[in-house]
Amino acid sequence: MAWERGKQRLQKALAGFLEMPKDVLLDYPKITMIGNVQLVLENHRGIVEYADERIRVGITGGQLEIIGEQLVLRTILPEELVVEGRIRQLNYFK
Repeated sequence: MAWERGKQRLQKALAGFLEMPKDVLLDYPKITMIGNVQLVLENHRGIVEYADERIRVGITGGQLEIIGEQLVLRTILPEELVVEGRIRQLNYFK
């Protein structure tokens, strides 16, 4: 645990020093939305739950829950996924 915290602090400091985006160095999820009809999530850790009205995805440090209607996983790649439908709500769980 202490090693992981120290490692994270060092990575954050390095990202700031090198002026690199934190999602690249720290493996944070990056979310891009087009209106409320498409969501692109980079740096995911896999699908936890998939249903027409709810999709839960593992991310570094927790899970992202996408709530909506007629949700469809349009693309699933090792580092990126695309969800389409009527997105109403995003929840982050640690």
